Amino acid sequence: MKTLKERILKDGRVLDGNILKVDSFINHQVDYKLMDDIGDEIHRRFLDCKVDKVLTIETSGIPAAYSVARKFDVPFVFAKKKVSGNIGDDLYSTEVFSYTKSCLYNVVVSKKYLTQGENVLVVDDFLANGQAALGMIDLVEQSGANVVGVVALIEKAFQDGGNILREKGYRLEALASIEKMDVEGIKIK
Repeated sequence: MKTLKERILKDGRVLDGNILKVDSFINHQVDYKLMDDIGDEIHRRFLDCKVDKVLTIETSGIPAAYSVARKFDVPFVFAKKKVSGNIGDDLYSTEVFSYTKSCLYNVVVSKKYLTQGENVLVVDDFLANGQAALGMIDLVEQSGANVVGVVALIEKAFQDGGNILREKGYRLEALASIEKMDVEGIKIK
């Protein structure tokens, strides 16, 4: 997706540890026009699929998941990293390792919001080692729903996540693919 790629090259910053900082337009401050374009593009790519729900993990995936859900005219659900008192205890649960934060999260979704037979599109901001996507896939599979595809706004193609998902047979669409990043030269390819 040309507009996303251009924005990454213009405003993205490379940090130590192969971290791409896109907080000025995706995951701290959100460019709603870009999110609308992202929703249009994902909708276009998955027009051949029946999508009943969109799933993401809080919080960075929420703007994109919202935009995609609007285009498909379906609800979106986000897996929560913390269980609050009002969510109940009838939950699907899985562990997800966060590459960016270097910690393990137990993420949950209420069983009311993912049900058997639904067709679920998984959407996330980044795909690095694939742990968040695999965690969301696990939640969908626990519910008896179907994964119609996985979308990453940005795939770090030099890491293993994309290959893992493709080898497992999941349809993966990345809107922007990063081949290489250099923190010293501040270069993104």
